Amino acid sequence: MKTHLQYFYDKAEQSSSEIFLRQPTGDSWHEITWKQAYDEAAKMAHYITKLELPKGSNIAIVSKNCDHWILADLAIMMSGHVSTPFYPNVSANELKFLVERSEARLLFIGKLDIPIWENMKQAIPADIPVVSFPHYKGNGNVESGKKWKDITQNITALENPNQPKLNDIWTILFTSGTTGEPKGVMLNYNSAAQLMAMEGKENVIGVFKNIDQKFIYFSYLPLNHIAERMIVQVACFFTGGSISFSESLERFVFNLQEVQPNIFMSVPRIYTKFRSAIIDKLGERKLNLLLKIPIVSGIIKKKIRKGLGLGRALTVMTSAAPAPQPLKDWFKKLDIHLREAYGMTENSAGFCFMPEDQVKPGTVGKPIPGVEVRIISETGEICMRAPWNMVGYYKDDKKTAETIIEGWLHTGDKGDLDQDGHLVLTGRVSDTFKTSKGKFIDPGPLEWQLSANTFIEQICVTGSEIPQPIALVVLSESGKSTEQKELDESLEESIKSLNAQNSSYQHIQKIIIVKEEWTVDNGLLTPTLKIKRNQMNHKYGQQYEKWSNSKETIIRQ
Repeated sequence: MKTHLQYFYDKAEQSSSEIFLRQPTGDSWHEITWKQAYDEAAKMAHYITKLELPKGSNIAIVSKNCDHWILADLAIMMSGHVSTPFYPNVSANELKFLVERSEARLLFIGKLDIPIWENMKQAIPADIPVVSFPHYKGNGNVESGKKWKDITQNITALENPNQPKLNDIWTILFTSGTTGEPKGVMLNYNSAAQLMAMEGKENVIGVFKNIDQKFIYFSYLPLNHIAERMIVQVACFFTGGSISFSESLERFVFNLQEVQPNIFMSVPRIYTKFRSAIIDKLGERKLNLLLKIPIVSGIIKKKIRKGLGLGRALTVMTSAAPAPQPLKDWFKKLDIHLREAYGMTENSAGFCFMPEDQVKPGTVGKPIPGVEVRIISETGEICMRAPWNMVGYYKDDKKTAETIIEGWLHTGDKGDLDQDGHLVLTGRVSDTFKTSKGKFIDPGPLEWQLSANTFIEQICVTGSEIPQPIALVVLSESGKSTEQKELDESLEESIKSLNAQNSSYQHIQKIIIVKEEWTVDNGLLTPTLKIKRNQMNHKYGQQYEKWSNSKETIIRQ
Protein backbone atom coordinates (compact mmCIF):
# COMPACT_ATOMS: atom_id res chain seq x y z
CA MET A 1 0.00 0.00 0.00
CA LYS A 2 1.40 3.38 -1.04
CA THR A 3 1.13 6.70 0.77
CA HIS A 4 -0.62 9.67 -0.79
CA LEU A 5 2.76 11.39 -1.16
CA GLN A 6 3.94 8.51 -3.33
CA TYR A 7 0.80 8.91 -5.42
CA PHE A 8 1.72 12.57 -5.86
CA TYR A 9 5.18 11.56 -7.07
CA ASP A 10 3.56 9.21 -9.58
CA LYS A 11 1.22 11.93 -10.89
CA ALA A 12 4.11 14.40 -11.21
CA GLU A 13 5.84 11.89 -13.47
CA GLN A 14 2.90 10.38 -15.36
CA SER A 15 0.70 13.48 -15.69
CA SER A 16 3.49 16.04 -15.67
CA SER A 17 1.94 18.54 -18.10
CA GLU A 18 -1.64 18.34 -16.77
CA ILE A 19 -3.03 21.15 -14.62
CA PHE A 20 -2.94 20.42 -10.89
CA LEU A 21 -3.53 23.75 -9.04
CA ARG A 22 -5.64 26.72 -10.17
CA GLN A 23 -5.44 30.00 -8.25
CA PRO A 24 -7.88 32.80 -9.19
CA THR A 25 -6.91 36.46 -9.43
CA GLY A 26 -9.79 38.60 -10.59
CA ASP A 27 -11.09 37.13 -13.85
CA SER A 28 -7.93 35.11 -14.59
CA TRP A 29 -6.50 31.86 -13.21
CA HIS A 30 -2.86 31.10 -12.45
CA GLU A 31 -2.36 27.40 -13.25
CA ILE A 32 0.38 25.03 -12.06
CA THR A 33 1.01 21.60 -13.57
CA TRP A 34 1.78 18.49 -11.53
CA LYS A 35 5.46 18.66 -12.55
CA GLN A 36 5.73 22.37 -11.76
CA ALA A 37 4.21 21.73 -8.34
CA TYR A 38 6.73 18.94 -7.73
CA ASP A 39 9.67 21.13 -8.73
CA GLU A 40 8.54 24.10 -6.62
CA ALA A 41 7.81 21.95 -3.55
CA ALA A 42 11.13 20.10 -3.96
CA LYS A 43 13.02 23.41 -3.89
CA MET A 44 11.30 24.44 -0.66
CA ALA A 45 11.93 20.94 0.74
CA HIS A 46 15.65 21.43 -0.02
CA TYR A 47 15.60 24.69 1.94
CA ILE A 48 13.92 22.95 4.89
CA THR A 49 16.56 20.20 4.94
CA LYS A 50 19.27 22.89 5.08
CA LEU A 51 17.78 24.06 8.39
CA GLU A 52 18.91 20.69 9.82
CA LEU A 53 15.82 20.22 11.93
CA PRO A 54 15.47 16.87 13.73
CA LYS A 55 13.72 14.34 11.47
CA GLY A 56 9.97 14.38 11.98
CA SER A 57 9.88 17.95 13.32
CA ASN A 58 6.54 19.73 13.41
CA ILE A 59 6.22 22.55 10.86
CA ALA A 60 3.23 24.89 11.03
CA ILE A 61 1.16 26.50 8.27
CA VAL A 62 -1.22 29.40 8.90
CA SER A 63 -2.98 30.54 5.75
CA LYS A 64 -6.26 30.52 3.91
CA ASN A 65 -6.53 27.97 1.11
CA CYS A 66 -4.32 28.73 -1.87
CA ASP A 67 -1.86 27.00 -4.17
CA HIS A 68 1.08 27.76 -1.85
CA TRP A 69 -0.73 26.01 1.02
CA ILE A 70 -0.57 22.76 -0.96
CA LEU A 71 3.03 23.44 -2.06
CA ALA A 72 4.14 24.12 1.53
CA ASP A 73 2.44 20.96 2.75
CA LEU A 74 4.18 18.98 0.01
CA ALA A 75 7.54 20.51 0.91
CA ILE A 76 7.08 19.53 4.55
CA MET A 77 6.30 15.91 3.62
CA MET A 78 9.07 15.73 1.01
CA SER A 79 11.63 16.89 3.57
CA GLY A 80 10.59 14.23 6.09
CA HIS A 81 8.71 16.40 8.56
CA VAL A 82 5.18 16.70 9.98
CA SER A 83 2.73 19.37 8.82
CA THR A 84 0.86 21.11 11.63
CA PRO A 85 -1.60 23.53 10.01
CA PHE A 86 -3.71 26.03 11.94
CA TYR A 87 -7.00 27.77 11.11
CA PRO A 88 -6.35 31.01 9.20
CA ASN A 89 -8.55 33.11 11.48
CA VAL A 90 -6.95 32.34 14.85
CA SER A 91 -6.35 35.23 17.23
CA ALA A 92 -2.89 36.31 18.36
CA ASN A 93 -3.31 34.47 21.66
CA GLU A 94 -4.54 31.31 19.91
CA LEU A 95 -1.60 31.37 17.49
CA LYS A 96 0.86 31.78 20.34
CA PHE A 97 -0.77 28.84 22.17
CA LEU A 98 -0.77 26.61 19.07
CA VAL A 99 2.83 27.34 18.11
CA GLU A 100 3.96 26.53 21.63
CA ARG A 101 1.73 23.47 22.06
CA SER A 102 2.74 22.02 18.69
CA GLU A 103 6.44 22.71 19.30
CA ALA A 104 6.66 23.98 15.72
CA ARG A 105 10.23 24.43 14.45
CA LEU A 106 9.25 26.48 11.36
CA LEU A 107 6.21 28.55 10.43
CA PHE A 108 4.77 29.15 6.96
CA ILE A 109 2.61 32.28 6.88
CA GLY A 110 0.43 32.90 3.86
CA LYS A 111 -2.85 34.30 2.64
CA LEU A 112 -4.54 36.03 5.59
CA ASP A 113 -7.21 38.72 5.94
CA ILE A 114 -5.62 42.11 6.68
CA PRO A 115 -7.10 42.67 10.19
CA ILE A 116 -6.33 39.07 11.20
CA TRP A 117 -2.71 39.39 10.08
CA GLU A 118 -2.30 42.78 11.79
CA ASN A 119 -3.45 41.19 15.04
CA MET A 120 -1.70 37.87 14.55
CA LYS A 121 1.79 39.16 13.76
CA GLN A 122 2.27 40.36 17.34
CA ALA A 123 2.23 36.76 18.56
CA ILE A 124 4.88 35.22 16.31
CA PRO A 125 7.75 34.04 18.52
CA ALA A 126 11.01 35.82 17.75
CA ASP A 127 12.99 32.57 17.79
CA ILE A 128 10.98 30.63 15.18
CA PRO A 129 12.05 30.72 11.49
CA VAL A 130 9.32 32.06 9.20
CA VAL A 131 8.69 31.65 5.48
CA SER A 132 6.05 33.94 3.95
CA PHE A 133 4.04 33.07 0.85
CA PRO A 134 4.00 35.46 -2.12
CA HIS A 135 1.49 38.25 -1.54
CA TYR A 136 -2.13 37.53 -2.49
CA LYS A 137 -3.93 40.69 -3.60
CA GLY A 138 -6.45 42.01 -1.08
CA ASN A 139 -4.85 40.14 1.84
CA GLY A 140 -2.38 41.07 4.54
CA ASN A 141 1.15 41.97 3.41
CA VAL A 142 3.34 39.58 5.40
CA GLU A 143 6.80 41.05 5.89
CA SER A 144 8.03 38.51 8.42
CA GLY A 145 10.83 36.03 7.77
CA LYS A 146 12.16 34.88 4.43
CA LYS A 147 10.19 35.26 1.20
CA TRP A 148 9.07 32.11 -0.61
CA LYS A 149 10.20 33.41 -3.99
CA ASP A 150 13.61 34.49 -2.69
CA ILE A 151 14.18 30.95 -1.44
CA THR A 152 12.95 29.00 -4.46
CA GLN A 153 14.72 31.24 -7.00
CA ASN A 154 18.08 30.55 -5.41
CA ILE A 155 18.05 26.85 -4.63
CA THR A 156 17.89 23.57 -6.52
CA ALA A 157 15.24 20.90 -6.11
CA LEU A 158 15.82 18.33 -3.38
CA GLU A 159 17.19 15.10 -4.74
CA ASN A 160 15.76 11.85 -3.40
CA PRO A 161 12.84 13.36 -1.46
CA ASN A 162 11.35 11.56 1.51
CA GLN A 163 9.57 8.23 0.96
CA PRO A 164 7.46 8.00 4.12
CA LYS A 165 6.49 4.73 5.74
CA LEU A 166 2.82 4.09 6.46
CA ASN A 167 3.33 4.32 10.22
CA ASP A 168 5.16 7.67 10.04
CA ILE A 169 3.21 10.62 11.42
CA TRP A 170 1.78 12.58 8.51
CA THR A 171 0.05 15.53 10.19
CA ILE A 172 -1.11 16.96 13.50
CA LEU A 173 -4.48 18.70 13.34
CA PHE A 174 -5.67 20.78 16.25
CA THR A 175 -9.38 20.41 16.98
CA SER A 176 -11.51 23.55 16.85
CA GLY A 177 -12.22 23.39 20.58
CA THR A 178 -15.96 23.75 21.28
CA THR A 179 -15.06 23.13 24.92
CA GLY A 180 -11.63 23.54 26.46
CA GLU A 181 -8.28 23.87 24.71
CA PRO A 182 -7.66 22.46 21.22
CA LYS A 183 -6.05 19.01 21.14
CA GLY A 184 -3.47 17.96 18.55
CA VAL A 185 -4.76 14.90 16.67
CA MET A 186 -1.88 12.82 15.27
CA LEU A 187 -2.64 10.99 12.04
CA ASN A 188 -0.17 8.76 10.23
CA TYR A 189 0.14 8.10 6.50
CA ASN A 190 -1.67 4.82 6.99
CA SER A 191 -4.88 6.68 7.91
CA ALA A 192 -5.11 8.33 4.50
CA ALA A 193 -3.95 5.21 2.66
CA GLN A 194 -6.49 2.92 4.36
CA LEU A 195 -9.38 5.35 3.86
CA MET A 196 -8.58 5.89 0.18
CA ALA A 197 -8.09 2.14 -0.37
CA MET A 198 -11.58 1.58 1.05
CA GLU A 199 -13.01 4.35 -1.16
CA GLY A 200 -11.26 2.96 -4.24
CA LYS A 201 -12.84 -0.44 -3.60
CA GLU A 202 -16.30 0.61 -2.42
CA ASN A 203 -16.76 4.02 -4.12
CA VAL A 204 -18.74 5.26 -1.14
CA ILE A 205 -18.37 8.99 -1.78
CA GLY A 206 -17.61 8.83 -5.48
CA VAL A 207 -14.18 10.42 -5.81
CA PHE A 208 -13.14 7.61 -8.15
CA LYS A 209 -16.12 8.12 -10.49
CA ASN A 210 -15.21 9.22 -14.00
CA ILE A 211 -11.58 10.00 -13.12
CA ASP A 212 -10.67 9.48 -16.76
CA GLN A 213 -12.46 12.79 -17.38
CA LYS A 214 -10.05 14.66 -15.07
CA PHE A 215 -11.82 15.05 -11.74
CA ILE A 216 -12.43 18.67 -10.71
CA TYR A 217 -12.03 19.68 -7.05
CA PHE A 218 -12.87 23.02 -5.43
CA SER A 219 -11.13 23.94 -2.19
CA TYR A 220 -12.60 26.59 0.11
CA LEU A 221 -13.25 24.97 3.52
CA PRO A 222 -10.09 25.33 5.65
CA LEU A 223 -7.45 22.85 4.47
CA ASN A 224 -6.41 22.17 8.04
CA HIS A 225 -9.87 20.65 8.54
CA ILE A 226 -9.65 16.88 8.11
CA ALA A 227 -12.62 16.53 5.74
CA GLU A 228 -11.27 19.11 3.28
CA ARG A 229 -7.80 17.62 3.57
CA MET A 230 -9.04 14.11 2.77
CA ILE A 231 -11.78 14.76 0.25
CA VAL A 232 -9.90 17.42 -1.72
CA GLN A 233 -6.12 17.27 -1.24
CA VAL A 234 -5.53 13.57 -0.51
CA ALA A 235 -8.25 12.40 -2.92
CA CYS A 236 -6.73 14.50 -5.72
CA PHE A 237 -3.33 12.89 -5.14
CA PHE A 238 -4.98 9.51 -5.67
CA THR A 239 -7.30 10.36 -8.58
CA GLY A 240 -5.43 13.09 -10.41
CA GLY A 241 -7.34 16.04 -11.84
CA SER A 242 -7.18 19.60 -10.54
CA ILE A 243 -7.80 21.66 -7.40
CA SER A 244 -9.24 25.16 -7.85
CA PHE A 245 -9.41 27.69 -5.03
CA SER A 246 -11.70 30.54 -4.06
CA GLU A 247 -10.11 34.00 -4.24
CA SER A 248 -12.12 35.52 -1.38
CA LEU A 249 -15.44 35.35 0.45
CA GLU A 250 -16.81 37.99 -1.93
CA ARG A 251 -15.72 35.99 -4.98
CA PHE A 252 -16.69 32.58 -3.61
CA VAL A 253 -19.94 32.20 -5.57
CA PHE A 254 -18.36 33.50 -8.77
CA ASN A 255 -15.38 31.14 -8.46
CA LEU A 256 -17.63 28.17 -7.66
CA GLN A 257 -19.78 28.94 -10.70
CA GLU A 258 -16.69 29.02 -12.91
CA VAL A 259 -15.22 25.77 -11.57
CA GLN A 260 -18.37 23.59 -11.40
CA PRO A 261 -16.63 20.85 -9.35
CA ASN A 262 -17.44 17.15 -9.48
CA ILE A 263 -17.70 16.92 -5.72
CA PHE A 264 -18.89 19.61 -3.30
CA MET A 265 -18.93 19.53 0.47
CA SER A 266 -20.26 22.18 2.82
CA VAL A 267 -21.92 22.76 6.17
CA PRO A 268 -25.70 23.09 6.66
CA ARG A 269 -25.44 26.85 7.19
CA ILE A 270 -24.04 27.37 3.68
CA TYR A 271 -26.89 25.37 2.15
CA THR A 272 -29.31 27.46 4.22
CA LYS A 273 -27.77 30.58 2.69
CA PHE A 274 -28.03 29.05 -0.79
CA ARG A 275 -31.72 28.37 -0.18
CA SER A 276 -32.33 31.89 1.14
CA ALA A 277 -30.62 33.42 -1.90
CA ILE A 278 -32.79 31.40 -4.29
CA ILE A 279 -35.99 32.25 -2.39
CA ASP A 280 -35.05 35.94 -2.22
CA LYS A 281 -34.47 35.98 -5.98
CA LEU A 282 -37.46 33.94 -7.19
CA GLY A 283 -39.85 33.78 -4.27
CA GLU A 284 -41.05 30.50 -2.78
CA ARG A 285 -44.46 30.58 -4.47
CA LYS A 286 -43.07 31.39 -7.91
CA LEU A 287 -40.41 28.69 -7.59
CA ASN A 288 -42.96 26.05 -6.57
CA LEU A 289 -45.19 27.06 -9.46
CA LEU A 290 -42.35 26.81 -11.99
CA LEU A 291 -41.33 23.39 -10.65
CA LYS A 292 -44.81 22.06 -11.37
CA ILE A 293 -44.57 22.83 -15.09
CA PRO A 294 -42.96 19.75 -16.76
CA ILE A 295 -40.62 21.28 -19.36
CA VAL A 296 -39.98 24.51 -17.45
CA SER A 297 -39.20 22.51 -14.30
CA GLY A 298 -36.20 20.79 -15.91
CA ILE A 299 -34.84 24.08 -17.27
CA ILE A 300 -35.21 25.84 -13.90
CA LYS A 301 -33.54 23.01 -11.98
CA LYS A 302 -30.61 22.93 -14.38
CA LYS A 303 -30.24 26.71 -14.27
CA ILE A 304 -30.29 26.80 -10.46
CA ARG A 305 -27.78 23.95 -10.12
CA LYS A 306 -25.43 25.66 -12.55
CA GLY A 307 -25.98 29.01 -10.82
CA LEU A 308 -24.95 27.44 -7.51
CA GLY A 309 -21.85 25.92 -9.13
CA LEU A 310 -23.24 22.38 -8.81
CA GLY A 311 -23.98 21.74 -12.48
CA ARG A 312 -21.36 18.95 -12.74
CA ALA A 313 -21.49 17.72 -9.14
CA LEU A 314 -21.61 13.94 -8.85
CA THR A 315 -21.77 14.11 -5.04
CA VAL A 316 -23.05 16.95 -2.85
CA MET A 317 -22.16 16.45 0.79
CA THR A 318 -23.27 18.10 4.01
CA SER A 319 -21.24 17.71 7.18
CA ALA A 320 -20.08 19.23 10.51
CA ALA A 321 -23.65 19.16 11.90
CA PRO A 322 -26.77 17.20 10.91
CA ALA A 323 -28.63 19.02 8.14
CA PRO A 324 -32.35 19.54 8.93
CA GLN A 325 -34.53 17.20 6.92
CA PRO A 326 -36.71 20.06 5.59
CA LEU A 327 -33.56 21.62 4.15
CA LYS A 328 -32.62 18.38 2.41
CA ASP A 329 -36.20 17.95 1.16
CA TRP A 330 -36.15 21.48 -0.25
CA PHE A 331 -32.97 20.84 -2.26
CA LYS A 332 -34.30 17.48 -3.41
CA LYS A 333 -36.99 19.40 -5.32
CA LEU A 334 -34.12 20.82 -7.40
CA ASP A 335 -32.57 17.38 -7.93
CA ILE A 336 -29.78 18.31 -5.51
CA HIS A 337 -29.40 15.44 -3.08
CA LEU A 338 -27.58 16.51 0.10
CA ARG A 339 -25.88 13.41 1.44
CA GLU A 340 -24.93 13.38 5.11
CA ALA A 341 -21.30 12.71 6.05
CA TYR A 342 -20.43 12.17 9.70
CA GLY A 343 -16.93 11.96 11.06
CA MET A 344 -14.37 13.76 13.18
CA THR A 345 -10.69 14.61 13.14
CA GLU A 346 -9.93 11.67 15.39
CA ASN A 347 -11.21 9.17 12.80
CA SER A 348 -9.91 10.98 9.70
CA ALA A 349 -13.51 12.03 8.87
CA GLY A 350 -14.26 8.40 8.03
CA PHE A 351 -17.31 7.13 9.91
CA CYS A 352 -20.76 7.37 8.30
CA PHE A 353 -22.08 8.40 4.90
CA MET A 354 -25.59 8.39 3.47
CA PRO A 355 -25.85 5.65 0.81
CA GLU A 356 -27.18 6.96 -2.48
CA ASP A 357 -29.70 4.12 -2.75
CA GLN A 358 -30.61 3.86 0.96
CA VAL A 359 -31.42 7.43 1.98
CA LYS A 360 -33.06 7.46 5.39
CA PRO A 361 -34.30 10.75 6.92
CA GLY A 362 -33.35 11.44 10.52
CA THR A 363 -30.03 9.60 10.24
CA VAL A 364 -26.45 10.47 9.23
CA GLY A 365 -26.20 7.44 6.98
CA LYS A 366 -24.54 4.08 7.54
CA PRO A 367 -21.06 3.28 8.87
CA ILE A 368 -18.76 2.96 5.88
CA PRO A 369 -17.02 -0.36 5.17
CA GLY A 370 -14.22 -1.00 7.67
CA VAL A 371 -15.97 0.73 10.59
CA GLU A 372 -17.21 -1.08 13.69
CA VAL A 373 -19.72 0.62 16.01
CA ARG A 374 -20.93 0.07 19.52
CA ILE A 375 -23.11 2.18 21.83
CA ILE A 376 -22.44 2.50 25.55
CA SER A 377 -25.78 1.60 27.11
CA GLU A 378 -25.37 3.74 30.25
CA THR A 379 -24.68 7.02 28.44
CA GLY A 380 -25.70 6.42 24.83
CA GLU A 381 -22.23 7.46 23.68
CA ILE A 382 -21.19 6.28 20.23
CA CYS A 383 -17.88 4.43 19.97
CA MET A 384 -16.20 3.30 16.76
CA ARG A 385 -13.17 1.39 15.55
CA ALA A 386 -11.46 1.69 12.14
CA PRO A 387 -8.00 1.32 10.56
CA TRP A 388 -7.82 5.10 10.01
CA ASN A 389 -8.31 6.20 13.61
CA MET A 390 -5.80 8.61 15.10
CA VAL A 391 -2.54 7.56 16.71
CA GLY A 392 -3.41 9.77 19.69
CA TYR A 393 -3.27 13.35 20.92
CA TYR A 394 0.09 15.07 20.66
CA LYS A 395 1.88 14.88 24.02
CA ASP A 396 -1.37 14.30 25.89
CA ASP A 397 -1.43 10.69 27.07
CA LYS A 398 -4.20 11.41 29.57
CA LYS A 399 -6.69 12.67 26.95
CA THR A 400 -5.65 9.89 24.57
CA ALA A 401 -6.37 7.27 27.23
CA GLU A 402 -9.76 8.86 27.93
CA THR A 403 -10.69 8.90 24.23
CA ILE A 404 -9.33 5.58 22.96
CA ILE A 405 -10.21 2.72 25.30
CA GLU A 406 -9.29 -0.83 24.29
CA GLY A 407 -9.04 0.28 20.67
CA TRP A 408 -12.46 2.00 20.63
CA LEU A 409 -12.66 5.70 19.85
CA HIS A 410 -15.17 7.41 22.16
CA THR A 411 -16.73 10.10 19.96
CA GLY A 412 -18.50 12.18 22.62
CA ASP A 413 -21.67 11.99 20.50
CA LYS A 414 -24.86 10.26 21.59
CA GLY A 415 -27.00 8.10 19.35
CA ASP A 416 -28.04 4.64 18.25
CA LEU A 417 -28.09 2.31 15.25
CA ASP A 418 -31.57 1.65 13.87
CA GLN A 419 -32.80 -1.70 12.55
CA ASP A 420 -31.40 -0.97 9.07
CA GLY A 421 -27.94 -0.09 10.36
CA HIS A 422 -28.30 3.69 9.94
CA LEU A 423 -26.86 5.87 12.70
CA VAL A 424 -29.20 8.27 14.50
CA LEU A 425 -27.55 11.12 16.40
CA THR A 426 -29.29 12.45 19.52
CA GLY A 427 -26.77 15.04 20.67
CA ARG A 428 -23.42 15.56 22.33
CA VAL A 429 -22.64 14.12 25.74
CA SER A 430 -21.07 17.47 26.69
CA ASP A 431 -24.01 19.55 25.33
CA THR A 432 -26.61 18.03 27.66
CA PHE A 433 -27.86 20.50 30.26
CA LYS A 434 -30.22 20.24 33.24
CA THR A 435 -33.26 22.44 33.79
CA SER A 436 -34.31 23.65 37.24
CA LYS A 437 -36.85 20.80 37.21
CA GLY A 438 -33.94 18.36 37.18
CA LYS A 439 -34.60 17.18 33.61
CA PHE A 440 -31.71 16.59 31.22
CA ILE A 441 -32.07 18.16 27.78
CA ASP A 442 -30.23 17.19 24.58
CA PRO A 443 -30.42 20.43 22.57
CA GLY A 444 -29.36 19.01 19.19
CA PRO A 445 -32.60 17.28 18.14
CA LEU A 446 -34.69 20.29 19.23
CA GLU A 447 -32.47 22.62 17.19
CA TRP A 448 -32.75 20.39 14.14
CA GLN A 449 -36.55 20.47 14.36
CA LEU A 450 -36.71 24.26 14.73
CA SER A 451 -34.36 24.78 11.81
CA ALA A 452 -37.17 23.74 9.46
CA ASN A 453 -38.35 27.36 9.73
CA THR A 454 -36.65 29.27 6.89
CA PHE A 455 -36.89 32.53 8.85
CA ILE A 456 -34.24 31.10 11.21
CA GLU A 457 -30.56 30.96 10.26
CA GLN A 458 -28.85 30.10 13.58
CA ILE A 459 -30.27 28.33 16.64
CA CYS A 460 -29.04 27.51 20.12
CA VAL A 461 -31.38 25.69 22.51
CA THR A 462 -30.32 26.37 26.08
CA GLY A 463 -31.80 26.89 29.54
CA SER A 464 -29.67 25.53 32.32
CA GLU A 465 -31.29 26.24 35.68
CA ILE A 466 -34.61 27.55 34.31
CA PRO A 467 -37.80 25.42 34.21
CA GLN A 468 -38.05 24.89 30.42
CA PRO A 469 -35.56 25.18 27.56
CA ILE A 470 -35.54 28.31 25.42
CA ALA A 471 -34.25 28.88 21.89
CA LEU A 472 -31.91 31.70 20.98
CA VAL A 473 -32.13 32.44 17.26
CA VAL A 474 -30.53 34.64 14.62
CA LEU A 475 -32.89 35.47 11.77
CA SER A 476 -32.17 34.69 8.14
CA GLU A 477 -32.32 37.49 5.56
CA SER A 478 -35.90 36.52 4.71
CA GLY A 479 -36.75 36.52 8.42
CA LYS A 480 -35.31 40.02 8.86
CA SER A 481 -37.36 41.36 5.94
CA THR A 482 -40.65 39.80 7.08
CA GLU A 483 -43.25 41.86 8.94
CA GLN A 484 -43.22 41.27 12.68
CA LYS A 485 -46.75 39.85 12.90
CA GLU A 486 -46.13 37.26 10.17
CA LEU A 487 -42.71 36.40 11.61
CA ASP A 488 -44.05 35.92 15.16
CA GLU A 489 -46.90 33.74 13.95
CA SER A 490 -44.46 31.57 12.00
CA LEU A 491 -42.11 31.17 14.98
CA GLU A 492 -45.01 30.40 17.33
CA GLU A 493 -46.24 27.74 14.90
CA SER A 494 -42.74 26.20 14.92
CA ILE A 495 -42.81 26.04 18.72
CA LYS A 496 -46.26 24.45 18.65
CA SER A 497 -45.17 21.86 16.08
CA LEU A 498 -41.98 21.00 17.97
CA ASN A 499 -43.70 20.71 21.33
CA ALA A 500 -46.35 18.38 19.89
CA GLN A 501 -43.58 15.93 18.94
CA ASN A 502 -41.70 15.91 22.26
CA SER A 503 -42.18 15.16 25.94
CA SER A 504 -43.40 18.04 28.10
CA TYR A 505 -40.03 18.59 29.79
CA GLN A 506 -38.50 19.18 26.32
CA HIS A 507 -41.05 21.80 25.30
CA ILE A 508 -39.53 25.06 24.10
CA GLN A 509 -40.92 27.87 26.21
CA LYS A 510 -39.65 30.93 24.35
CA ILE A 511 -37.82 31.98 21.21
CA ILE A 512 -35.45 34.88 21.74
CA ILE A 513 -34.42 36.78 18.62
CA VAL A 514 -30.90 38.05 19.33
CA LYS A 515 -29.39 41.13 17.68
CA GLU A 516 -25.89 39.92 16.93
CA GLU A 517 -25.04 37.20 14.41
CA TRP A 518 -22.87 34.41 15.86
CA THR A 519 -19.49 34.30 14.15
CA VAL A 520 -15.97 33.03 14.56
CA ASP A 521 -14.79 36.60 15.06
CA ASN A 522 -16.99 37.26 18.08
CA GLY A 523 -16.01 33.94 19.63
CA LEU A 524 -19.42 32.26 19.51
CA LEU A 525 -18.56 29.80 16.71
CA THR A 526 -15.61 27.52 16.20
CA PRO A 527 -13.69 27.80 12.91
CA THR A 528 -15.87 24.91 11.66
CA LEU A 529 -19.01 26.94 12.51
CA LYS A 530 -20.06 24.88 15.53
CA ILE A 531 -21.66 26.78 18.41
CA LYS A 532 -19.50 27.32 21.48
CA ARG A 533 -22.19 26.66 24.05
CA ASN A 534 -20.09 27.72 27.01
CA GLN A 535 -19.51 31.10 25.36
CA MET A 536 -23.21 31.41 24.53
CA ASN A 537 -24.11 30.83 28.17
CA HIS A 538 -21.47 33.34 29.24
CA LYS A 539 -22.87 35.97 26.86
CA TYR A 540 -26.60 35.46 27.40
CA GLY A 541 -26.91 33.41 30.62
CA GLN A 542 -27.72 36.31 32.95
CA GLN A 543 -30.89 37.00 30.96
CA TYR A 544 -32.25 33.43 30.89
CA GLU A 545 -34.38 33.85 34.02
CA LYS A 546 -35.80 37.19 32.84
CA TRP A 547 -36.69 35.73 29.45
CA SER A 548 -38.20 32.63 31.08
CA ASN A 549 -40.47 34.77 33.25
CA SER A 550 -41.61 36.99 30.38
CA LYS A 551 -45.25 36.83 29.27
CA GLU A 552 -44.19 36.96 25.62
CA THR A 553 -43.48 33.79 23.63
CA ILE A 554 -41.38 35.58 20.99
CA ILE A 555 -38.89 37.96 22.61
CA ARG A 556 -36.57 40.44 20.94
CA GLN A 557 -33.28 41.11 22.66
